[in-house]
Amino acid sequence: MPASLPQRAPQTASSEAAALATAHDNNAVAPGKIWQVITASSVGTVIEWYDFYIFGSLTPIISTLFFPEGNPVAALLSTLALFATGFVVRPFGAIVFGRLGDLVGRKYTFLLTLLLMGGSTFCIGVVPTYAQIGLSAPLILLVLRLVQGLALGGEYGGAATYVAEHAPDNRRGYYTSFIQTTATVGLFVSIAVIVGTRMAVGDAAFKDWGWRIPFLVSFFLIIASYYIRRRLHESPLFAQMKAQGKTSTSPVRDSFVKPENRRLVLLALFGATMGQGVVWYTGQFYAYFFLQTVLKIDLVPASTILCLALLLGTPFFVYFGGLSDRIGRKRIIMTGLLCAVLFTFPLFYGLHAFAGPITEVTPASVDAAGKAVPAVLKALSPNIPMLTVLVFCLVLFVTMVYGPIAAYLVELFPTKVRYTSLSLPYHVGNGIFGGLVPLIATALVAWAAAQPSGFLREYSIYFGLLYPVVVALICLLIGSAKMKDIRNVRIMD
Repeated sequence: MPASLPQRAPQTASSEAAALATAHDNNAVAPGKIWQVITASSVGTVIEWYDFYIFGSLTPIISTLFFPEGNPVAALLSTLALFATGFVVRPFGAIVFGRLGDLVGRKYTFLLTLLLMGGSTFCIGVVPTYAQIGLSAPLILLVLRLVQGLALGGEYGGAATYVAEHAPDNRRGYYTSFIQTTATVGLFVSIAVIVGTRMAVGDAAFKDWGWRIPFLVSFFLIIASYYIRRRLHESPLFAQMKAQGKTSTSPVRDSFVKPENRRLVLLALFGATMGQGVVWYTGQFYAYFFLQTVLKIDLVPASTILCLALLLGTPFFVYFGGLSDRIGRKRIIMTGLLCAVLFTFPLFYGLHAFAGPITEVTPASVDAAGKAVPAVLKALSPNIPMLTVLVFCLVLFVTMVYGPIAAYLVELFPTKVRYTSLSLPYHVGNGIFGGLVPLIATALVAWAAAQPSGFLREYSIYFGLLYPVVVALICLLIGSAKMKDIRNVRIMD
Protein backbone atom coordinates (compact mmCIF):
# COMPACT_ATOMS: atom_id res chain seq x y z
CA MET A 1 0.00 0.00 0.00
CA PRO A 2 1.38 3.46 -0.80
CA ALA A 3 2.97 5.11 2.18
CA SER A 4 1.33 7.99 4.04
CA LEU A 5 2.95 11.39 4.44
CA PRO A 6 6.19 11.08 6.40
CA GLN A 7 6.52 12.53 9.90
CA ARG A 8 7.94 16.04 9.97
CA ALA A 9 9.65 18.04 12.69
CA PRO A 10 7.64 20.90 14.29
CA GLN A 11 7.46 23.93 12.01
CA THR A 12 6.02 27.40 12.00
CA ALA A 13 2.59 27.84 10.46
CA SER A 14 4.01 29.32 7.27
CA SER A 15 6.76 26.69 6.86
CA GLU A 16 4.28 23.85 7.53
CA ALA A 17 1.89 25.20 4.90
CA ALA A 18 4.75 25.37 2.42
CA ALA A 19 5.77 21.80 3.26
CA LEU A 20 2.21 20.54 2.80
CA ALA A 21 1.94 22.40 -0.48
CA THR A 22 5.14 20.72 -1.64
CA ALA A 23 3.89 17.32 -0.47
CA HIS A 24 0.62 17.74 -2.33
CA ASP A 25 2.49 19.08 -5.36
CA ASN A 26 4.11 15.63 -5.55
CA ASN A 27 6.75 16.19 -8.24
CA ALA A 28 6.56 19.99 -8.37
CA VAL A 29 5.77 19.70 -12.09
CA ALA A 30 4.63 22.96 -13.66
CA PRO A 31 0.97 23.02 -14.85
CA GLY A 32 2.06 23.68 -18.42
CA LYS A 33 4.26 20.59 -18.34
CA ILE A 34 1.41 18.46 -17.00
CA TRP A 35 -0.85 19.50 -19.87
CA GLN A 36 1.92 18.70 -22.34
CA VAL A 37 2.22 15.24 -20.78
CA ILE A 38 -1.55 14.70 -20.84
CA THR A 39 -1.83 15.81 -24.47
CA ALA A 40 1.00 13.62 -25.73
CA SER A 41 -0.18 10.59 -23.74
CA SER A 42 -3.83 11.06 -24.65
CA VAL A 43 -3.28 11.58 -28.38
CA GLY A 44 -1.33 8.36 -28.67
CA THR A 45 -3.81 6.42 -26.56
CA VAL A 46 -6.77 7.74 -28.56
CA ILE A 47 -5.11 6.51 -31.74
CA GLU A 48 -4.42 3.09 -30.22
CA TRP A 49 -8.07 2.76 -29.19
CA TYR A 50 -9.10 3.94 -32.66
CA ASP A 51 -6.96 1.20 -34.19
CA PHE A 52 -8.44 -1.38 -31.86
CA TYR A 53 -12.10 -0.46 -32.37
CA ILE A 54 -12.34 0.00 -36.12
CA PHE A 55 -12.16 -3.80 -36.34
CA GLY A 56 -15.12 -4.18 -34.00
CA SER A 57 -17.09 -1.41 -35.70
CA LEU A 58 -16.62 -3.13 -39.08
CA THR A 59 -17.46 -6.63 -37.79
CA PRO A 60 -20.61 -7.06 -39.95
CA ILE A 61 -18.60 -6.35 -43.13
CA ILE A 62 -15.47 -8.29 -42.14
CA SER A 63 -17.58 -11.36 -41.35
CA THR A 64 -18.77 -11.52 -44.97
CA LEU A 65 -15.30 -11.10 -46.47
CA PHE A 66 -13.05 -13.27 -44.32
CA PHE A 67 -15.20 -16.35 -43.74
CA PRO A 68 -16.99 -18.80 -46.07
CA GLU A 69 -20.45 -17.90 -47.32
CA GLY A 70 -23.54 -19.86 -46.38
CA ASN A 71 -23.93 -19.30 -42.62
CA PRO A 72 -24.01 -15.58 -41.74
CA VAL A 73 -24.62 -16.23 -38.02
CA ALA A 74 -21.57 -18.50 -37.80
CA ALA A 75 -19.49 -15.97 -39.75
CA LEU A 76 -20.58 -13.16 -37.42
CA LEU A 77 -19.78 -15.22 -34.32
CA SER A 78 -16.40 -16.18 -35.82
CA THR A 79 -15.58 -12.53 -36.46
CA LEU A 80 -16.64 -11.59 -32.94
CA ALA A 81 -14.39 -14.39 -31.69
CA LEU A 82 -11.51 -12.86 -33.66
CA PHE A 83 -12.38 -9.50 -32.16
CA ALA A 84 -12.40 -11.10 -28.72
CA THR A 85 -8.92 -12.60 -29.17
CA GLY A 86 -7.54 -9.08 -29.13
CA PHE A 87 -9.05 -8.65 -25.68
CA VAL A 88 -8.07 -12.06 -24.35
CA VAL A 89 -4.39 -11.48 -25.15
CA ARG A 90 -4.31 -8.04 -23.51
CA PRO A 91 -3.33 -9.42 -20.05
CA PHE A 92 -0.26 -11.04 -21.62
CA GLY A 93 0.64 -7.67 -23.15
CA ALA A 94 0.14 -6.14 -19.70
CA ILE A 95 2.69 -8.55 -18.20
CA VAL A 96 5.23 -8.23 -21.01
CA PHE A 97 5.11 -4.47 -21.42
CA GLY A 98 4.37 -3.79 -17.76
CA ARG A 99 7.59 -5.58 -16.84
CA LEU A 100 9.45 -3.61 -19.52
CA GLY A 101 7.98 -0.35 -18.24
CA ASP A 102 9.03 -1.06 -14.66
CA LEU A 103 12.52 -2.12 -15.75
CA VAL A 104 13.38 0.31 -18.56
CA GLY A 105 10.92 3.16 -18.27
CA ARG A 106 7.42 4.39 -19.07
CA LYS A 107 8.24 6.49 -22.13
CA TYR A 108 10.19 3.86 -24.08
CA THR A 109 7.52 1.23 -23.51
CA PHE A 110 4.52 3.13 -24.74
CA LEU A 111 6.46 4.30 -27.80
CA LEU A 112 6.97 0.63 -28.65
CA THR A 113 3.32 -0.29 -28.09
CA LEU A 114 2.24 2.61 -30.32
CA LEU A 115 4.32 1.34 -33.25
CA LEU A 116 3.14 -2.27 -32.81
CA MET A 117 -0.50 -1.23 -32.76
CA GLY A 118 -0.17 1.05 -35.78
CA GLY A 119 1.75 -1.49 -37.83
CA SER A 120 -0.71 -4.32 -37.22
CA THR A 121 -3.70 -2.09 -37.93
CA PHE A 122 -2.24 -0.93 -41.24
CA CYS A 123 -1.60 -4.56 -42.22
CA ILE A 124 -5.26 -5.47 -41.56
CA GLY A 125 -6.13 -2.90 -44.21
CA VAL A 126 -4.15 -4.79 -46.88
CA VAL A 127 -4.94 -8.44 -46.00
CA PRO A 128 -6.56 -10.30 -48.95
CA THR A 129 -10.06 -11.69 -48.40
CA TYR A 130 -11.22 -15.30 -48.05
CA ALA A 131 -12.24 -15.34 -51.72
CA GLN A 132 -8.65 -14.47 -52.67
CA ILE A 133 -6.51 -16.65 -50.37
CA GLY A 134 -8.93 -18.95 -48.55
CA LEU A 135 -8.34 -19.91 -44.90
CA SER A 136 -5.10 -17.94 -44.82
CA ALA A 137 -7.18 -14.74 -44.65
CA PRO A 138 -8.79 -15.33 -41.23
CA LEU A 139 -5.52 -16.83 -39.92
CA ILE A 140 -3.55 -13.69 -40.85
CA LEU A 141 -6.33 -11.60 -39.35
CA LEU A 142 -6.05 -13.59 -36.13
CA VAL A 143 -2.29 -12.97 -35.87
CA LEU A 144 -2.73 -9.24 -36.43
CA ARG A 145 -5.49 -9.07 -33.80
CA LEU A 146 -3.16 -10.81 -31.33
CA VAL A 147 -0.47 -8.19 -31.99
CA GLN A 148 -3.05 -5.43 -31.50
CA GLY A 149 -4.13 -6.92 -28.18
CA LEU A 150 -0.56 -7.31 -26.94
CA ALA A 151 0.21 -3.69 -27.81
CA LEU A 152 -2.92 -2.34 -26.15
CA GLY A 153 -2.12 -4.41 -23.07
CA GLY A 154 1.00 -2.29 -22.60
CA GLU A 155 -0.41 1.06 -23.67
CA TYR A 156 -2.99 1.96 -21.04
CA GLY A 157 -0.84 1.17 -18.00
CA GLY A 158 1.98 3.26 -19.40
CA ALA A 159 -0.18 6.26 -20.22
CA ALA A 160 -2.07 6.21 -16.90
CA THR A 161 1.11 5.73 -14.87
CA TYR A 162 3.00 8.39 -16.80
CA VAL A 163 0.31 11.04 -16.28
CA ALA A 164 -0.27 10.11 -12.63
CA GLU A 165 3.43 10.32 -11.82
CA HIS A 166 3.47 13.90 -13.10
CA ALA A 167 0.24 15.00 -11.39
CA PRO A 168 -0.06 16.67 -7.96
CA ASP A 169 -1.44 14.35 -5.30
CA ASN A 170 -4.60 16.32 -4.59
CA ARG A 171 -5.66 16.51 -8.28
CA ARG A 172 -4.64 13.08 -9.50
CA GLY A 173 -8.20 11.97 -10.21
CA TYR A 174 -8.82 15.08 -12.29
CA TYR A 175 -5.66 14.86 -14.40
CA THR A 176 -5.78 11.09 -15.00
CA SER A 177 -9.45 11.33 -16.01
CA PHE A 178 -8.32 12.83 -19.32
CA ILE A 179 -6.63 9.50 -20.08
CA GLN A 180 -9.97 7.86 -19.25
CA THR A 181 -11.66 9.76 -22.08
CA THR A 182 -9.32 8.25 -24.67
CA ALA A 183 -11.12 4.91 -25.08
CA THR A 184 -14.42 6.69 -25.69
CA VAL A 185 -12.83 9.29 -27.96
CA GLY A 186 -11.04 6.53 -29.88
CA LEU A 187 -14.35 4.73 -30.40
CA PHE A 188 -15.95 8.02 -31.47
CA VAL A 189 -13.16 8.77 -33.97
CA SER A 190 -13.32 5.25 -35.39
CA ILE A 191 -17.05 5.57 -35.98
CA ALA A 192 -16.67 9.06 -37.48
CA VAL A 193 -13.99 7.89 -39.93
CA ILE A 194 -16.02 4.83 -40.90
CA VAL A 195 -19.21 6.80 -41.50
CA GLY A 196 -17.33 9.56 -43.34
CA THR A 197 -15.65 7.02 -45.61
CA ARG A 198 -18.91 5.25 -46.34
CA MET A 199 -20.66 8.49 -47.23
CA ALA A 200 -17.73 9.53 -49.46
CA VAL A 201 -17.38 6.32 -51.50
CA GLY A 202 -20.94 4.98 -51.35
CA ASP A 203 -22.38 1.88 -49.73
CA ALA A 204 -21.45 -0.63 -52.45
CA ALA A 205 -17.85 0.57 -52.80
CA PHE A 206 -17.46 0.71 -49.02
CA LYS A 207 -18.45 -2.94 -48.63
CA ASP A 208 -16.17 -3.89 -51.51
CA TRP A 209 -12.95 -1.98 -50.75
CA GLY A 210 -13.73 1.25 -48.87
CA TRP A 211 -13.75 -0.52 -45.49
CA ARG A 212 -9.95 -0.75 -45.80
CA ILE A 213 -9.49 3.04 -45.71
CA PRO A 214 -10.00 3.48 -41.90
CA PHE A 215 -7.28 0.85 -41.31
CA LEU A 216 -4.87 2.52 -43.75
CA VAL A 217 -5.45 5.98 -42.26
CA SER A 218 -3.95 4.66 -39.03
CA PHE A 219 -0.46 4.80 -40.54
CA PHE A 220 -0.47 8.60 -40.74
CA LEU A 221 -2.02 9.01 -37.27
CA ILE A 222 0.63 6.76 -35.70
CA ILE A 223 3.52 8.67 -37.31
CA ALA A 224 2.18 11.99 -35.98
CA SER A 225 1.64 10.56 -32.48
CA TYR A 226 5.08 8.94 -32.39
CA TYR A 227 6.69 12.28 -33.20
CA ILE A 228 4.78 13.95 -30.34
CA ARG A 229 5.68 11.24 -27.83
CA ARG A 230 9.36 11.18 -28.72
CA ARG A 231 9.70 14.68 -27.27
CA LEU A 232 8.57 13.57 -23.81
CA HIS A 233 10.95 12.93 -20.92
CA GLU A 234 10.79 10.01 -18.53
CA SER A 235 8.40 10.15 -15.57
CA PRO A 236 10.12 12.14 -12.75
CA LEU A 237 9.21 9.57 -10.08
CA PHE A 238 10.57 6.68 -12.11
CA ALA A 239 13.68 8.64 -13.12
CA GLN A 240 14.37 9.49 -9.47
CA MET A 241 13.84 5.92 -8.35
CA LYS A 242 16.07 4.58 -11.13
CA ALA A 243 18.83 7.04 -10.26
CA GLN A 244 18.67 5.84 -6.64
CA GLY A 245 18.84 2.18 -7.74
CA LYS A 246 15.44 1.37 -6.22
CA THR A 247 13.72 -0.10 -9.28
CA SER A 248 12.47 -3.67 -9.11
CA THR A 249 14.70 -6.33 -10.64
CA SER A 250 11.73 -8.68 -11.02
CA PRO A 251 8.46 -6.71 -11.40
CA VAL A 252 6.39 -9.79 -12.25
CA ARG A 253 7.51 -11.67 -9.12
CA ASP A 254 7.13 -8.61 -6.91
CA SER A 255 3.66 -7.93 -8.32
CA PHE A 256 2.10 -11.38 -8.29
CA VAL A 257 4.13 -13.59 -5.95
CA LYS A 258 4.49 -11.38 -2.89
CA PRO A 259 1.28 -11.92 -0.87
CA GLU A 260 0.69 -8.27 0.06
CA ASN A 261 0.85 -7.07 -3.55
CA ARG A 262 -0.97 -10.11 -4.98
CA ARG A 263 -3.88 -9.36 -2.66
CA LEU A 264 -4.06 -5.82 -4.04
CA VAL A 265 -4.02 -7.13 -7.62
CA LEU A 266 -6.94 -9.48 -6.91
CA LEU A 267 -8.86 -6.75 -5.09
CA ALA A 268 -8.37 -4.36 -8.01
CA LEU A 269 -9.68 -7.01 -10.42
CA PHE A 270 -12.69 -8.42 -8.59
CA GLY A 271 -13.59 -5.26 -6.67
CA ALA A 272 -13.26 -2.69 -9.46
CA THR A 273 -12.00 -3.43 -12.99
CA MET A 274 -14.09 -6.56 -13.65
CA GLY A 275 -17.34 -4.66 -13.21
CA GLN A 276 -15.98 -1.51 -14.82
CA GLY A 277 -15.04 -3.54 -17.90
CA VAL A 278 -18.48 -5.05 -18.51
CA VAL A 279 -20.22 -1.71 -17.89
CA TRP A 280 -17.92 0.00 -20.42
CA TYR A 281 -18.42 -2.52 -23.20
CA THR A 282 -22.15 -2.88 -22.60
CA GLY A 283 -22.86 0.84 -22.42
CA GLN A 284 -20.85 1.80 -25.47
CA PHE A 285 -19.80 -1.04 -27.72
CA TYR A 286 -22.60 -3.59 -27.22
CA ALA A 287 -25.23 -0.85 -27.35
CA TYR A 288 -23.90 0.15 -30.77
CA PHE A 289 -23.84 -3.48 -31.89
CA PHE A 290 -27.38 -4.01 -30.51
CA LEU A 291 -28.74 -1.04 -32.46
CA GLN A 292 -27.46 -2.43 -35.75
CA THR A 293 -27.76 -6.21 -35.52
CA VAL A 294 -30.80 -6.66 -33.26
CA LEU A 295 -32.86 -3.53 -33.86
CA LYS A 296 -31.83 -3.33 -37.56
CA ILE A 297 -31.01 0.38 -37.45
CA ASP A 298 -28.77 1.36 -40.36
CA LEU A 299 -25.09 2.20 -39.80
CA VAL A 300 -25.43 5.97 -40.22
CA PRO A 301 -28.35 6.59 -37.78
CA ALA A 302 -26.90 4.06 -35.30
CA SER A 303 -23.55 5.86 -35.48
CA THR A 304 -25.26 9.22 -35.08
CA ILE A 305 -27.00 8.01 -31.93
CA LEU A 306 -23.81 6.69 -30.35
CA CYS A 307 -21.65 9.64 -31.37
CA LEU A 308 -24.12 12.16 -29.92
CA ALA A 309 -24.30 10.15 -26.69
CA LEU A 310 -20.50 9.99 -26.50
CA LEU A 311 -20.16 13.73 -27.12
CA LEU A 312 -22.63 14.46 -24.32
CA GLY A 313 -21.10 11.90 -21.98
CA THR A 314 -17.36 12.43 -22.42
CA PRO A 315 -17.09 15.54 -20.15
CA PHE A 316 -18.42 13.42 -17.29
CA PHE A 317 -15.23 11.34 -17.27
CA VAL A 318 -13.41 14.49 -16.18
CA TYR A 319 -16.22 15.53 -13.84
CA PHE A 320 -16.27 12.24 -11.94
CA GLY A 321 -12.47 12.02 -11.97
CA GLY A 322 -12.26 15.45 -10.34
CA LEU A 323 -15.10 14.63 -7.95
CA SER A 324 -13.20 11.55 -6.79
CA ASP A 325 -10.41 13.85 -5.53
CA ARG A 326 -12.96 15.34 -3.13
CA ILE A 327 -15.30 12.52 -2.10
CA GLY A 328 -13.27 9.40 -2.92
CA ARG A 329 -12.91 6.95 -5.81
CA LYS A 330 -14.82 4.00 -4.31
CA ARG A 331 -18.11 5.82 -3.74
CA ILE A 332 -18.36 6.90 -7.37
CA ILE A 333 -17.29 3.56 -8.88
CA MET A 334 -19.74 1.58 -6.71
CA THR A 335 -22.58 3.98 -7.56
CA GLY A 336 -21.90 3.48 -11.25
CA LEU A 337 -21.96 -0.31 -10.84
CA LEU A 338 -25.23 -0.11 -8.90
CA CYS A 339 -26.84 2.00 -11.63
CA ALA A 340 -25.71 -0.48 -14.27
CA VAL A 341 -27.15 -3.43 -12.33
CA LEU A 342 -30.50 -1.71 -11.80
CA PHE A 343 -31.06 0.03 -15.13
CA THR A 344 -29.33 -1.91 -17.94
CA PHE A 345 -32.34 -4.10 -18.70
CA PRO A 346 -34.87 -1.21 -18.62
CA LEU A 347 -32.67 0.95 -20.85
CA PHE A 348 -32.23 -1.77 -23.48
CA TYR A 349 -35.96 -2.43 -23.33
CA GLY A 350 -36.43 1.27 -24.05
CA LEU A 351 -34.02 1.05 -27.00
CA HIS A 352 -36.21 -1.68 -28.47
CA ALA A 353 -39.38 0.31 -27.88
CA PHE A 354 -38.08 3.50 -29.54
CA ALA A 355 -36.37 1.73 -32.47
CA GLY A 356 -39.73 1.38 -34.20
CA PRO A 357 -41.06 -1.54 -36.21
CA ILE A 358 -38.66 -3.65 -38.26
CA THR A 359 -39.67 -3.83 -41.92
CA GLU A 360 -38.64 -6.23 -44.66
CA VAL A 361 -37.11 -3.83 -47.19
CA THR A 362 -35.92 -6.51 -49.63
CA PRO A 363 -37.73 -9.87 -49.62
CA ALA A 364 -35.85 -13.15 -49.58
CA SER A 365 -34.96 -14.30 -53.07
CA VAL A 366 -32.60 -16.42 -55.18
CA ASP A 367 -29.67 -14.90 -57.08
CA ALA A 368 -28.50 -15.73 -60.61
CA ALA A 369 -26.34 -18.60 -59.31
CA GLY A 370 -29.29 -20.15 -57.50
CA LYS A 371 -28.10 -19.19 -54.00
CA ALA A 372 -30.64 -18.04 -51.44
CA VAL A 373 -30.47 -14.33 -50.67
CA PRO A 374 -31.83 -13.53 -47.19
CA ALA A 375 -34.34 -10.77 -46.65
CA VAL A 376 -33.02 -7.36 -45.67
CA LEU A 377 -34.69 -6.06 -42.52
CA LYS A 378 -34.50 -2.46 -41.37
CA ALA A 379 -36.00 -0.17 -38.76
CA LEU A 380 -37.33 2.62 -40.96
CA SER A 381 -38.54 5.08 -38.30
CA PRO A 382 -36.27 5.01 -35.23
CA ASN A 383 -36.81 7.77 -32.68
CA ILE A 384 -33.28 9.23 -32.81
CA PRO A 385 -33.63 11.76 -29.93
CA MET A 386 -35.02 9.22 -27.46
CA LEU A 387 -32.54 6.54 -28.50
CA THR A 388 -29.73 9.05 -27.97
CA VAL A 389 -31.00 9.86 -24.47
CA LEU A 390 -31.12 6.17 -23.54
CA VAL A 391 -27.62 5.47 -24.85
CA PHE A 392 -26.39 8.59 -23.04
CA CYS A 393 -27.68 7.10 -19.76
CA LEU A 394 -25.63 3.97 -20.45
CA VAL A 395 -22.58 6.13 -21.23
CA LEU A 396 -23.11 8.05 -18.00
CA PHE A 397 -22.76 4.83 -16.01
CA VAL A 398 -19.53 4.21 -17.92
CA THR A 399 -18.13 7.60 -16.90
CA MET A 400 -18.86 6.89 -13.24
CA VAL A 401 -17.02 3.56 -13.13
CA TYR A 402 -14.24 4.56 -15.52
CA GLY A 403 -13.46 8.20 -14.70
CA PRO A 404 -11.81 7.57 -11.27
CA ILE A 405 -10.34 4.11 -12.00
CA ALA A 406 -6.88 5.20 -13.19
CA ALA A 407 -6.22 7.29 -10.08
CA TYR A 408 -7.47 4.45 -7.86
CA LEU A 409 -5.17 1.89 -9.49
CA VAL A 410 -2.14 4.18 -9.47
CA GLU A 411 -2.56 4.93 -5.76
CA LEU A 412 -3.04 1.26 -4.93
CA PHE A 413 0.42 0.08 -6.05
CA PRO A 414 4.02 1.12 -5.25
CA THR A 415 6.08 2.94 -7.89
CA LYS A 416 8.61 0.19 -8.57
CA VAL A 417 5.93 -2.28 -9.76
CA ARG A 418 3.11 0.13 -10.61
CA TYR A 419 3.15 -0.38 -14.38
CA THR A 420 2.99 -4.18 -14.08
CA SER A 421 0.65 -4.35 -11.10
CA LEU A 422 -2.07 -2.05 -12.39
CA SER A 423 -1.88 -3.22 -16.01
CA LEU A 424 -2.79 -6.86 -15.33
CA PRO A 425 -6.03 -6.39 -13.33
CA TYR A 426 -7.07 -3.57 -15.65
CA HIS A 427 -6.64 -5.66 -18.79
CA VAL A 428 -8.10 -8.83 -17.30
CA GLY A 429 -11.12 -6.82 -16.18
CA ASN A 430 -11.50 -4.99 -19.46
CA GLY A 431 -9.98 -7.47 -21.89
CA ILE A 432 -11.43 -10.72 -20.57
CA PHE A 433 -14.61 -9.77 -18.71
CA GLY A 434 -15.40 -6.63 -20.70
CA GLY A 435 -14.06 -7.56 -24.11
CA LEU A 436 -16.05 -10.79 -24.18
CA VAL A 437 -19.37 -8.96 -23.72
CA PRO A 438 -20.24 -8.80 -27.48
CA LEU A 439 -19.34 -12.44 -28.09
CA ILE A 440 -20.95 -13.93 -24.98
CA ALA A 441 -24.04 -11.72 -25.21
CA THR A 442 -24.54 -12.56 -28.91
CA ALA A 443 -24.10 -16.29 -28.23
CA LEU A 444 -26.63 -16.12 -25.36
CA VAL A 445 -29.12 -14.30 -27.58
CA ALA A 446 -28.68 -16.90 -30.33
CA TRP A 447 -29.15 -19.73 -27.82
CA ALA A 448 -32.30 -18.21 -26.34
CA ALA A 449 -33.74 -17.51 -29.80
CA ALA A 450 -33.20 -21.14 -30.76
CA GLN A 451 -35.45 -22.42 -27.95
CA PRO A 452 -38.69 -23.92 -29.25
CA SER A 453 -40.99 -21.55 -27.37
CA GLY A 454 -41.65 -19.82 -24.10
CA PHE A 455 -40.17 -16.94 -22.12
CA LEU A 456 -36.57 -17.35 -23.31
CA ARG A 457 -37.45 -17.18 -26.97
CA GLU A 458 -39.89 -14.30 -26.54
CA TYR A 459 -37.33 -12.13 -24.74
CA SER A 460 -34.21 -13.59 -26.36
CA ILE A 461 -32.84 -10.22 -27.52
CA TYR A 462 -32.31 -9.20 -23.88
CA PHE A 463 -30.89 -12.52 -22.70
CA GLY A 464 -27.31 -11.51 -23.51
CA LEU A 465 -27.49 -8.73 -20.92
CA LEU A 466 -27.48 -11.29 -18.12
CA TYR A 467 -23.72 -11.68 -18.47
CA PRO A 468 -22.66 -8.04 -17.87
CA VAL A 469 -25.33 -7.45 -15.22
CA VAL A 470 -24.34 -10.50 -13.16
CA VAL A 471 -20.62 -9.67 -13.43
CA ALA A 472 -21.29 -6.05 -12.40
CA LEU A 473 -23.36 -7.26 -9.43
CA ILE A 474 -20.59 -9.60 -8.23
CA CYS A 475 -18.05 -6.79 -8.50
CA LEU A 476 -20.38 -4.40 -6.67
CA LEU A 477 -20.71 -6.80 -3.74
CA ILE A 478 -16.96 -7.52 -3.51
CA GLY A 479 -15.93 -3.91 -4.02
CA SER A 480 -18.40 -2.55 -1.47
CA ALA A 481 -17.19 -5.03 1.13
CA LYS A 482 -13.45 -5.08 0.48
CA MET A 483 -12.27 -1.95 -1.35
CA LYS A 484 -10.73 0.83 0.72
CA ASP A 485 -11.33 4.39 -0.40
CA ILE A 486 -7.76 5.65 -0.79
CA ARG A 487 -7.20 9.01 -2.46
CA ASN A 488 -4.76 11.88 -2.69
CA VAL A 489 -1.90 9.90 -1.10
CA ARG A 490 1.76 10.31 -1.96
CA ILE A 491 2.69 7.70 -4.58
CA MET A 492 6.46 7.88 -4.29
CA ASP A 493 7.90 4.94 -2.33
